[in-house]
Amino acid sequence: MLTKITGGITAPQGFTAAGVHAGIKKNGKEDVGIIYSTVPAAAAAQFTTNKMAAAPVLVSRQAIARGKARAIVVNSGCANACTGDQGLTDARTMARETAQALKLDDCEVLVASTGVIGVNLPMDKVIPGITQAAGSLAAAGHEQMLAAIMTTDTFSKSCAYEFTLGGKACKIAGIAKGAGMIHPNMATMLSFITTDAAVDSLILKQALAQAVELSFNMITVDGDTSTNDMVAVIANGQAGNELIATADSQGYQEFYTALKTVCTELAQLIVRDGEGATKFLEINVTGAVSFAEAKCAAMAIAKSPLVKTAFFGQDPNWGRILCAVGYSGAQSQPEKTSLVIGDLTIVVNGQGAVGFDTDKLKAVMAAKDIAITIDLGLGDAVATVWTCDFSYEYVKINGEYTT
Repeated sequence: MLTKITGGITAPQGFTAAGVHAGIKKNGKEDVGIIYSTVPAAAAAQFTTNKMAAAPVLVSRQAIARGKARAIVVNSGCANACTGDQGLTDARTMARETAQALKLDDCEVLVASTGVIGVNLPMDKVIPGITQAAGSLAAAGHEQMLAAIMTTDTFSKSCAYEFTLGGKACKIAGIAKGAGMIHPNMATMLSFITTDAAVDSLILKQALAQAVELSFNMITVDGDTSTNDMVAVIANGQAGNELIATADSQGYQEFYTALKTVCTELAQLIVRDGEGATKFLEINVTGAVSFAEAKCAAMAIAKSPLVKTAFFGQDPNWGRILCAVGYSGAQSQPEKTSLVIGDLTIVVNGQGAVGFDTDKLKAVMAAKDIAITIDLGLGDAVATVWTCDFSYEYVKINGEYTT
């Protein structure tokens, strides 16, 4: 049983955080942050599949190979992507400076960056920012850390839960940033998760991969996979539960459920904050021959600019949805396909439903949260993808991003 709690990323025992304004952002807001485990911890991470992966991704991939980490240092305002050898040097410097300030080995620090691509980090600001953040670490620092990872986000994204493993009270918490350039694999964002549960690093890696596949890899805002995507989890064992060492261990399912819950909530918050978004769309595909086929169809609908703009304008042009299914590559047969939007049956066996009322569909599309369900009628597999609409504001935000 999961109980929602307060306290943010530092709610689990043995974690502190900080966020400071180092001067990378011109708006005076926090732009360098650190999350820190006061004791050694297991760790796992998932990264972008973009071949233009940013320098911090390359550095963190190498560090996480040990399955251990105690700190995450992150900056916003500059992605440190497409910055060549200098970018790698700067990312390693961020890890080294953080390690020295916290008396850790460099390999115990993960590095993340977010912001404009192709710009070198202003290390004359970043290094003092790291020193300041390291000196400001506190259990009450979670709000400042949240602010330090935001770019075009309009609200902060965090959650925390308490659950029980073998009679021991455990906590898990997560934060995320992301609003644009959102599409798997991985979903475009930064997300950091802490837990005081005792979990072996290999099983932590397995659990994270499974949770990400059903959460962060099931969202899209604009179909663009970033150079900097990263989700990392640190488990320091301070709750005192018996170590979860295998998927058969007592408590594994409870821990996985908690982890998946955090990942799903954060993923949905990212979609709700999609740049310029006015609607939250849940795309459910049922009756597919496999999960992969169901996801393929759902993603085609979720990524379609024509579908997304129709929902923004509340235009009852449902044919765009079936069109996306047809070109998605997923197996489908028109005569077996049905469509429901909200509580309205729109299509039955590939044809418009008898008695379908366009005005009622317009009313459904006026809601902020809308569910779309497509039954392919071919099998038992299902998939759910979350997305948002495309608005005038999305174009404005991204047309003026660097200016």
